[in-house]
Amino acid sequence: MSELNFDNRVAVITGAGRGLGRAYAELLAARGAQVVVNDPGVSMKGDGIDTGPAEEVVQAIKAAGGEAVANTDTVATAEGGQAIIQTALDNYGKIDILIHNAGIVRRGGLHELSIEDFNSVLDVHMRGGFHVTQPAFAKMREAGYGRIILTGSINGLYGNAGVVNYSMAKAGLIGLSNVAALEGAEFNVKSNIILPGAVTRMAEGLDTSKYPPMEPEMVAPVVAYLAHESCEVSGEMLIAMAGRIARAYAAETKGVYHPHWTIESVADELAKIRNTDDSLIFPVVPTGHLDHLKFCFEMAAKGE
Repeated sequence: MSELNFDNRVAVITGAGRGLGRAYAELLAARGAQVVVNDPGVSMKGDGIDTGPAEEVVQAIKAAGGEAVANTDTVATAEGGQAIIQTALDNYGKIDILIHNAGIVRRGGLHELSIEDFNSVLDVHMRGGFHVTQPAFAKMREAGYGRIILTGSINGLYGNAGVVNYSMAKAGLIGLSNVAALEGAEFNVKSNIILPGAVTRMAEGLDTSKYPPMEPEMVAPVVAYLAHESCEVSGEMLIAMAGRIARAYAAETKGVYHPHWTIESVADELAKIRNTDDSLIFPVVPTGHLDHLKFCFEMAAKGE
């Protein structure tokens, strides 16, 4: 296959001052993209502000012969999200690619997490995703082209003790990506989620001594593919961790039909209800929601 390039493409990458975001920005820029490097330079908890990280990445990209501009607005507000996308429009006249990677961590058990820590994490991850996706999607829809990559997590699929805010936020982004994929289908706007695993600042405090190699640069090629015009998928989730790339997806058991259920019959039929043999997969695009409804209605009509 010939080299996949991003000539004449404009990418906005949130949280691009360090870690995964920086790896994405540098790879796309090296392949020809004009990059808006967004990062307010906050601490891992979301405190403070530092213009240094974003500007450092911009200078590194320029030193390597690429094009980039820094932006330090926050994704945590609608105004900040609009300003981030506007930076691309003001400097390059369009937006082709959005990668929402910004994130913070505030740990706490479900029984004790403060409302402030809950909202702060959702503001950056989930609401932040909406704050940048909505204005970007509007421009992509008008242009008839776009690639959106949101950052999920296996925590959003399986949960994780001590980070209910993070797990909920990542699960919420699945819904956002699926809607963008559905509404963008007729406008050549594709949206997907990356579930990355890499040793970055987010791993501070964890014992990573026995981890296999997990540098951010190992995730970047997957994200770059999802951002490319040749990307063939939309409404999907790809995992990239420790050299493994896989697809995550929602599935349903075939289930059991009865016209009249009782508490006792649910208990009696639970094993059959939960049986994963011949599981069903309804791809998000083009009609996963409708396919689900159709299957349920047909089962009822047949009385199976």
